[in-house]
This record gives sequence, structure tokens and C-alpha cells, in this order.
Amino acid sequence: MSVQATLSSVIGPDAPEVIDGGGEYLSKNPANLDDVVAKVALGTPETLRVATEQAHRAQKEWAEVPAPVRGRVIAGLGRLVEANKESLARLVTREIGKPYAEALGEVQEIVDTCDFFLGEGRRLYGQTVPSEMPDKQLFTFRAPVGVAVVITAGNFPVAVPSWYLVPALLCGNAVVWKPAEYAAGAARAVAELAWKAGVPKGVLNLVYTDGEATFKGLEASLEAGTVNKVGFTGSSAVGTRVGELCGRHLQSPCLELGGKNPMIVTEDADLDLAVEGALFSGWGTAGQRCTSLGNLIVHRDVKDEFTSRLDAALRAATVGEPSGDVLYGPMLDAKFAENFESILDTLQPHHTPLGSDSVGRISNDKPRKGFHGDPASGLYYHPVLVDGMRSDDHIFRNETFGPIVGITTYETLDEAIELGNAPGYGLSAAIYTSDPAKAFRFRQGTGAGMVSVNNSTSGAEAHLPFGGNGKSGNGSRQSGIWVLDQFTRWQSLNWDFSGKLQKAQMDVDTVEPELDFRLPPELGGK
Repeated sequence: MSVQATLSSVIGPDAPEVIDGGGEYLSKNPANLDDVVAKVALGTPETLRVATEQAHRAQKEWAEVPAPVRGRVIAGLGRLVEANKESLARLVTREIGKPYAEALGEVQEIVDTCDFFLGEGRRLYGQTVPSEMPDKQLFTFRAPVGVAVVITAGNFPVAVPSWYLVPALLCGNAVVWKPAEYAAGAARAVAELAWKAGVPKGVLNLVYTDGEATFKGLEASLEAGTVNKVGFTGSSAVGTRVGELCGRHLQSPCLELGGKNPMIVTEDADLDLAVEGALFSGWGTAGQRCTSLGNLIVHRDVKDEFTSRLDAALRAATVGEPSGDVLYGPMLDAKFAENFESILDTLQPHHTPLGSDSVGRISNDKPRKGFHGDPASGLYYHPVLVDGMRSDDHIFRNETFGPIVGITTYETLDEAIELGNAPGYGLSAAIYTSDPAKAFRFRQGTGAGMVSVNNSTSGAEAHLPFGGNGKSGNGSRQSGIWVLDQFTRWQSLNWDFSGKLQKAQMDVDTVEPELDFRLPPELGGK
């Protein structure tokens, strides 16, 4: 019998006893809807406001902890996650239906992130800068921003939050973390590991609220001055609202939003390799990654052959219960299943669905060959490869967030680049080619923040910047040293030990050149 958790927000240490009041949410296993993973007591806007107040109080003391010591806390978190890797991965699989192999990889991402940042506690470098005046020295320092509110999606319920939490805490900030309700159990598990690693409650607060309560609570907190940074991972539509709200308070949020990620397959590509990359990035995690392949743009000379090979590979792929060896499992939650149904409604007569014998939810009436498990138990959908996609189709221009990919053709590389950029997103893009010139021209022309050559659109490493442009984000970056600029602010110090007031730009000694000098004839002059 599966264990069921009862969860509520954790705010401390001086928060009021009553922090709920927003109703109850049942986090269900999408592969077995009878399995309730957690009963989640949701908070109200006041819950989030109180959490930011508590974080504001706790942050100053945390910032006084030497950065190398905070780095040791991050190291401890990495070791605790590593020790609980299988348990946490099983919870991720149970709560959101991600195949176990992928869940293990996601948990490893936390370990990698901690391993990278533990050393940054000794490398939060500033600089010494020469002054233009004598007896004066200039310095730069990284200072924590203060309190960060981090709002994360549930498709990567433990890895993506670590991209925010680890650097934010390392840099001396306090964090209020609002995870997705449908991934509440995985979030609580990560928070428990962080607290056991030495992060004080109050420095890391966990808040369960729905979307509107979160927005109203964030609005109140910004007005109260208890929030200094917002990190948001989610849809472009909601990210726009968050960005507008932060802009009213002269804050620049870290926005990691949706994607409509193109893959270009050139006439000289290794087609088998391209099929393998398309299969994983287009239908892995049931297409529910922000980096999932969106549009296949294939050269006309190889389009028919590539389409035939990908159709065959997709039909042969195993879909089903995520504890098994499957390409993908269920949709994350009922709301994503409903959204995917609406996407399928946009298919047109000029589209030819490939990849499976049916379209829609997998059932006894619409079976999937080789399905692993009982399709009636969960939110399982047929994979769809849409041949005949046009550039004005809904599925071409919009993020679909489901197991569906469209395919279209191109003649010139410039045309392919233009098609790739047309939807207006700019997260990830890939090209398959054996011609280095095409690869570099594509990199130069694409608007994506992340580019792959002969690799899929999905996949991130802990020491590279992650993020997008356009409708995919506001240019902020996560992971690697680049995220430090999100959770620190540069502070300069000028220290004058001359004993007198020296005014920059006015009291500066100058050395004037003899501008009328010309080289003599023996040195080449006229």
C-alpha cells in the first residue's frame, strides 16, 4: 500500500500557527489516479506574505555566515541528496509519472549543481581596481540581494528548483519557495534535505498555494518591501504577468518560460542519429519539457526518408507505466491532459498524424501497440507526429506541452533559420548536419539561448547557462557562474587614504603628449 503524505506550508520560526485556509489539493499519481501521493493544505495570499516577512528577518543572520561555510552547507545538501537518490527518484516517478531512469537523472542534477556551487562559497570574487588618483583604492563586492521568492513548475520538480535554491542560499539570500501543487511531495522532500543539511527554517520557507493566491501574495510582499528577487519557471503567459508585476517595483525577475524548440535536419545529416535525437527530445517526458522538440524542419531532399524512419521508431517505442523501460509515461496532471486535448482539437484536414494507430487518450477503444501496463489507470496519450504542418498552423506557432511534434520542409538554410525563429520563442534549438559551416551559420542566426549540434533540444549541464530569449524568457540565465548575477548585486567601494578630498574627473593628474611631434628623416619621417 502506498504511503500518503499530509502536507502544509513550512514557515519559520516565528510564523503564526494558522498558515493554511486556501483549500485542499490532492496530488495524485498520474500513472495510477487511485494513488493519492499527498493531501496538500493550500495557503492564502497572506501565507506567502508572512513567509517573505519571516525570510526578511532571517536573511541578515544567514548573510553573516561566512560564504565558505555556506558552501559547506551546500556540500552537505549534495551528499544528502546522493544518499537518498533512489528514494527521491521513486517519489518523482510516483508523483509526476516521469520514467524512473529520467527521474534518477533529474536527482543527479541536484548533486551536480551542489558539487559545482560548493566551491563558489570560496569564489564569490570581487576585484581590486586601480584608481585614477594617488592614495586611493577601488574595490567591488558581491552582496546578496536579500529575499528571493522562487516559483517553480512540476515537470522538473527537484532539478530546476535546485538551480534557484542552491545559488540563492549560497550567496546569502533567504528563499520562499512555492512549488507546483501537483509536485508537492517531491518539493517537501527536497526542502527536508536542505534543512537537514543546515539551512535554517526561515532562511528556506516552503509555501503551498495556488496560482492566484501566489500572485496576490507576491503583489502584497513586493508592496511591503519584503521581496528583492523573483525567480519564476512556468508558462510564457504567467511569466508575462510576473514580469509586469516586478517591473512596477523596479525589479528584474529571473524568468524561465516556455519553448517552441526547432530541430533542423539538413540534407547531409546522419538520419539515424537525427531520428534518435528527435525521439528523445520530442516525446521524452511526454513532451512536457520546456526544452521539448516543437518543430521539425527537414530539408526537402531527405524529408520523406527521415519521416519514414521517425514514424517507424515512434511506433516501435514503448509507452506506459513509468517504472518500466518506456519512452514516456503519463501526462503530469489532469490539467495538462486537458490542455493536450485542446491541442489535438487544432489538428486540420491537411495534417497526417503518424507515430501510432490512434490519436488521443490510450484506451481499450484506442489501444497502443506494446503499451506497458494498464492504460485505464492513468493519463496516457498516443504519440503524434504531424506530417504536413504549415507555418500558420496553431501547432507550429504555439507551445503544445505534450507528445506531439510537427514536421515541415525547407530548401535553403536561411529559410530553415527563419522558420525556426518564427514562433517567437528562443529557448533551445538544434541542427543535425555534417557541415561545420551550416552549424556555425545556424548558431549565428537562431534566436535561441541554447544551441545543440547533432544533439537533441533537451538536456542541460550544471555548469552551462540555461535560459532563453523572446517568449522563452527575459535573458536571465540559470546554472553555472552566470546565475550568480541573479542572486547577488555588485557593490563598489572607493577608499581614499590621501587625507584630503580628491574629486574624480576633476583632480586627476594628466600627462600631455607632444602632438606636433613628427618623426625625423633618419627615422622615416618626411
